[in-house]
Amino acid sequence: MEILIGITLMLLYFLSYMFSYKAKNGLVYMWVSFEIVINVVMTLLFGYVYLAIFTAFFIGNIRNPVGFYIIYGLHIAFTVGAIVSGFFIEIDLFLPQIHFILVSVLGTVLLPFNLYYRNKQINLEGQLEHANERISELVVLEERERISRDLHDILGQKLSLIGLKSDLAGRLVFRDPQAAEKELHDIRQTASTALREVRELVADIRAAKLENELVRTKQMFKAAEMELTIEGNPSFGKIPAIIESVLSMCLKEAVTNVVKHSGGTACRITFEHRPNEYILSIEDNGIGIPRGGKVEPGSGLRGMRERLEFVNGNLHVDGENGTRLTIRVPVVLKHIMKEVD
Repeated sequence: MEILIGITLMLLYFLSYMFSYKAKNGLVYMWVSFEIVINVVMTLLFGYVYLAIFTAFFIGNIRNPVGFYIIYGLHIAFTVGAIVSGFFIEIDLFLPQIHFILVSVLGTVLLPFNLYYRNKQINLEGQLEHANERISELVVLEERERISRDLHDILGQKLSLIGLKSDLAGRLVFRDPQAAEKELHDIRQTASTALREVRELVADIRAAKLENELVRTKQMFKAAEMELTIEGNPSFGKIPAIIESVLSMCLKEAVTNVVKHSGGTACRITFEHRPNEYILSIEDNGIGIPRGGKVEPGSGLRGMRERLEFVNGNLHVDGENGTRLTIRVPVVLKHIMKEVD
């Protein structure tokens, strides 16, 4: 009968413990109360106090502070009370395992606090990470709004002026050709000024450095176990910030394509500065571009071409015997700025 009662209580404790993990709201405390009762009965009948440790472990995972402290206090009170009562009822059952009982009581007291504050710390770290992400999003949003305002201030008035002068030039072209020519000259000057200010704004937003991008490039190729060869000087002398930013972004996209899609074992990056243009080439010994030179959608080449168009650059792709990307950007910004000034 004692064995049957013990097995039945163990099964009931197992079911209560399982249901307590699945329960929500107030039902959690009901199942934990069942566990505490079963633990008390097992302690008084068989001197089996060890279930208190498992109950203490679950109590440590309760996140509600009020519920935690109430259940925690009740669990300690009932456990200690059952042990003390057991010593008075049948001391011979408890005395031989006094050291195990002390360890169980110590675990019952300390384990919930340890788990509760560890979970609380993890929760706070998660909230802090979420707050940092939210702050980053707000910073990006604020920066976008600032850029939007700057672009509106820079382009709004000048584009309106260009539109008015274009209409005026259209009316004067037959009636007063010299006045129309003067208006066209003003339009050109205004457009050049607007272009310069936009490029300065973009350069000020993010001036990516080729040397910094090369550091990340070396790390990427090292992680991919590919051989990297660099030729030429990446500093390019006194390169305008906007051109260096565009070249850095193109280099980043090209290197990513080489590592992910080329299937090669080596890559060579070449920097060349000619009097009238900057040249950047990325060549790998991979599979090349199949299907007659058609490029897979989403390969990033379209984005590279769009960036290069902003600085009057161009991209040439050679897909035979590996892939070779040749990027050419004319040294045109300096001339435009000098002409506008």
